[in-house]
Amino acid sequence: MYSPVATPAQARVDLAAIRHNVALLKERAGGAEIMGAVKADAYGHGLVPTSEAVLEGGASRLGTAFVREALELRAGGVTAPILSWLITPGEPLDEALAGDIELSAADVRLLDEIAAAARRAGRPAKLHLEADTGMSRGGAPLAAWPDLLARAVELRAEGVIEIVGLWSHFACADIPGHPSIAQQQEAYEAALKLADQAGAADSGVIRHLANSAATVTLPETRYDLVRPGIAMYGLSPIPELGDFGLRQAMTLTARIALVKRVTEGCGVSYGHLYVTDCETTLGLVPLGYADGILRHATGRAEVLAGGRRRLIAGRVCMDQFVIDLGDDPLSAGDEVVLFGPGDGGEPTAQEWADTLGTITHEIVTRIGARVPRVHQNVTQGTSRRA
Repeated sequence: MYSPVATPAQARVDLAAIRHNVALLKERAGGAEIMGAVKADAYGHGLVPTSEAVLEGGASRLGTAFVREALELRAGGVTAPILSWLITPGEPLDEALAGDIELSAADVRLLDEIAAAARRAGRPAKLHLEADTGMSRGGAPLAAWPDLLARAVELRAEGVIEIVGLWSHFACADIPGHPSIAQQQEAYEAALKLADQAGAADSGVIRHLANSAATVTLPETRYDLVRPGIAMYGLSPIPELGDFGLRQAMTLTARIALVKRVTEGCGVSYGHLYVTDCETTLGLVPLGYADGILRHATGRAEVLAGGRRRLIAGRVCMDQFVIDLGDDPLSAGDEVVLFGPGDGGEPTAQEWADTLGTITHEIVTRIGARVPRVHQNVTQGTSRRA
């Protein structure tokens, strides 16, 4: 376990910002329940402490991609309802049922596999049935949806499953006005009607479609529950429309490992893509692409050091990159801020994403395991483990 004092880098996570963001999203949701998406180590923010903050902020449920993530939450003491939706053959379904994990199914094969686990466990599995309304990723296509519903109703009659949710996922909710948004909602309504006709949409079955973007911009898609992800971490789901009052939770920092004076004409890092144009001071920053700093941040992304923004000078390496400090008097051990909420003039994760031609999801989830997560503004009920 890294000591936050001795580590060369930290990803500081402001749990107060997480709680603020969830409370804001709950207000936006207009009475719909909140299922916080905490897959991928809570988008790189640290699974258990962040999930607890999400619940403290007003979410009543959590969502993970994989069963093992849900089981990690249970092992960490989280008791709230959890849905896991990406299930491949051979997943630990017996453990999932023992942990009261809700599961998603989109084909009859998986329904039968879950039912077999429920028979072994002697308890019904709680299932959310997923319809593919136009994402063409997960979910049952509408042509196969009636067969899925019929099998689910059979297994419910046997007592091995409970149908607790009917759901789908938007492809383009983050593109305001995209024609697929209305098309998908229409398809979802058709899926709900078929479920009702099949007897699979009893009172109390949760209908859910909206992600972060839909939660903040499409009130007609909120139904019974919304599933915000990126917005909970303070990153806008639709950057061109602003930040919606969200607060970025993660600040990525490192301490300079080495400072040295070099002459004019020095090539820096692999390939000598950067050559000094005068005598200058270089600072070595101990983060690299093994830590999630994209290699093509070379010569493009900025960091804050010594009160000034500076471009990454030369090729980003596996464990380190270099910045040109000019004549500024920085020393080994001084802090460099790669990105944060911007309050101190540092770049934001959105700026990094825009510069590198990607999305903020990738910027924060790429930060590797050897960078400790240091959770700040912890409440008494929040885990302190990184």
